[in-house]
Amino acid sequence: MAKNLVIVESPAKAKTLGKYLGRNYQVKASVGHVMDLPKSKLGVDIERDFEAEYHVIQGKAKILEDIKSAAKDKEHVYLAPDPDREGEAIAWHIAKKLGPRRKNVHRVLFNEITKKAVLEAIKNPGTIDQNRFEAQQARRILDRLVGYQLSPLLWKKVRRGLSAGRVQSVAVRIICEREREIRAFTAEEYWTVEARLEGDAPPPFVARLAEVAGQKLDHKQLRLDTRARVDEVLGGLANAPWTVTKVERKERRRHPTPPFVTSRLQQEASRKLGYQPSRTMRIAQRLYEGVDLGPEGSVGLITYMRTDSTRISSDALTAARGYIGERYGQPYVPEAPNVYRSKKDAQDAHEAIRPTSMEYDPERVARYLDREELAVYTLIWNRFVASQMASAVFDATAIDIAVGECRFRATGQILKFDGFIRVYTEGRDDDQPSEEEGEGQLPALAEGDVVRLLDLVPEQHFTQPLPRFTQATLIKELEEDGIGRPSTYASIVGTILNREYVVEDEQKRLRPTELGSLVTDLLVESFPDVLNVEFTAGMEGDLDAIEEGREHWVAAMRRFWEPFSRDLEKAEVEMRDVKREERPTELVCEKCGKPMVIKWGRRGEFLACSGYPECKNTKNFTREEDGTIRPAEAEITDEVCEKCGRPMQVRFGRYGKFLGCSGYPECSNMQPLHKPQPTGVKCLQCGEGEMMERRSRRGKLFYSCGRYPDCQFVAWDRPIPEPCPSCGAGFITEKVTKRYGTVRRCVKEECGWQLQVDDGNGEFAPLPARRAAAKVTPRRRTAGDGAGRPAARRRASST
Repeated sequence: MAKNLVIVESPAKAKTLGKYLGRNYQVKASVGHVMDLPKSKLGVDIERDFEAEYHVIQGKAKILEDIKSAAKDKEHVYLAPDPDREGEAIAWHIAKKLGPRRKNVHRVLFNEITKKAVLEAIKNPGTIDQNRFEAQQARRILDRLVGYQLSPLLWKKVRRGLSAGRVQSVAVRIICEREREIRAFTAEEYWTVEARLEGDAPPPFVARLAEVAGQKLDHKQLRLDTRARVDEVLGGLANAPWTVTKVERKERRRHPTPPFVTSRLQQEASRKLGYQPSRTMRIAQRLYEGVDLGPEGSVGLITYMRTDSTRISSDALTAARGYIGERYGQPYVPEAPNVYRSKKDAQDAHEAIRPTSMEYDPERVARYLDREELAVYTLIWNRFVASQMASAVFDATAIDIAVGECRFRATGQILKFDGFIRVYTEGRDDDQPSEEEGEGQLPALAEGDVVRLLDLVPEQHFTQPLPRFTQATLIKELEEDGIGRPSTYASIVGTILNREYVVEDEQKRLRPTELGSLVTDLLVESFPDVLNVEFTAGMEGDLDAIEEGREHWVAAMRRFWEPFSRDLEKAEVEMRDVKREERPTELVCEKCGKPMVIKWGRRGEFLACSGYPECKNTKNFTREEDGTIRPAEAEITDEVCEKCGRPMQVRFGRYGKFLGCSGYPECSNMQPLHKPQPTGVKCLQCGEGEMMERRSRRGKLFYSCGRYPDCQFVAWDRPIPEPCPSCGAGFITEKVTKRYGTVRRCVKEECGWQLQVDDGNGEFAPLPARRAAAKVTPRRRTAGDGAGRPAARRRASST
């Protein structure tokens, strides 16, 4: 019988700790937060010092009862959620439910989940950090006050269902302001000139025009902005000698980058692996909580992944230096460990993200990790190892060449010692200059040497606006502005995308939607403080001060609430009422002759007849660059309405495009835009109908029997006309997953057969047992798709 109870957040972490602690310890998982503010109301008593009304989260009552039951006869209870504010709040709420007078409840912190770290933490337990809990509580209440006060205002002024957030709305504002800068940007022409030259000895080399008549060629002093100006400058060089006036040779050192903090890991995984921040954090969470390494059992491979500190423990430094010397040789080990300075507001309680042990190099653990786990672990491993290696050394040369009134400059460098570059170099965003520019060898030249001109190449350029943000570069911007913390970066980006205030284009760049721009403009005008970058960063500083005991959380809340409540009262009266707003146009309704107006609907702006409700004519429209409004022409199709015989046209509804009768409103017939497509696979349930590919009203593909509604068999995954090799079912299904790639499964829930398809060689690999991908589910007919969709959406089987 276990004498002690340990409570963690996740089942994966519970499994790893159970292995380390042995039979005298029972490990339970809370599965995240167990208590929170109620969803149905504000849950904060502003008049009573912002007293919070906490409720047990739906579905967590049984988990709490299990924890309380397990704790009854235990000598010690150890609360071991993650070592951050959210983890402290989880520990605080569980402790309250266990009973505030219990003396055997302890708080333990793990920066890494290794046997040594876990046993050391259990041996030296602490108490719940009240300041850290109050910092989390202040953040939660701040977010609730903003969200639950601004959202109803947006419902009233724009449309129901909208929401606003203290930090997320600032992130949307940053994206909107970048978009305005891009649209307002005017490209300017400029020219560069390169000369291909050679001396008496090879190789030929390139020099770039750097100065004309003593003025540097740049955007501040001098710019060649026309071809005529270029010809004027180069015209004086026709017969002038090209003479070397200066040669500089020096050794240049390039230093390694620090080990990862959360934001840098997310950015680098985006650059090098193409992973979005939320995906990177899910993978890192698994690596932190523990991965099954076969005979060794579950092992936590990395330290805590939500950190903004670059600090490394002395033990880890010693181990890294020993590994580098053994693997790469002593020249790669610097004389003293490399130490990196964290940013001034970093929470230094945690280390940087690093491997927990130098014993688990990527080659050793590769067989136990899936593709994405190995990719992220290798990234973290290489970055950490490189951070403790010697600097790279280059022999750099710069040569100035005079000709007429011009000075050309050639630069080159040769790698002398690769140092950390042997293991890792940091990626770069496309708007950053390359550190490798000027790479290559220049000929041996001396002052006074005359070189020969081989070719003179002018090149036209145009200035470019700042690029739109990606998820990774937005996080970089948020971090530099002091907005958010390591635990919130990924969720901030996810939230603004889910709310459809921002979308990603084909290049994965973030663009504000029409709705996002409108809501941002309204909020900035009415709540200049809340939507202010500096103000939001200052609030993050206040939360840090609360955690460090330098500020009382109620005082910080009052400082925020008083001006916010005044702005709220003012906005109730003065904010634009977009919902009821009708902006006149010069267009005339072709059905009744009354003026058309611009209104705002669920899908943005549209043209509507001012004669509504007598005339219900509406149209989409586009704006030209000069602001002119162009009504969108109705897209007439070859389809004919089966009710009245008139042509069907493409129309827009709540869930996207559909076919509607051109005789509307006299005829309101509608059909789905995408017709069901046959798959050639017989229905598993009735054996008569053919499985048809359909699209739900939200655009998601699903597969259902063609005999609907007589047969209501539905599958989310694509049917493959092959019998199950395990149970002989009529067909199997195929799905592409993020974790395992292409996976094939049996359609029968009770069978559980599934295989992973290796796209590289076409072979199959077994996967863990799972739930089935298909289920008989009632369907209902919907105006948006006509053919129906699954009514009660269930989670498709996951691998």
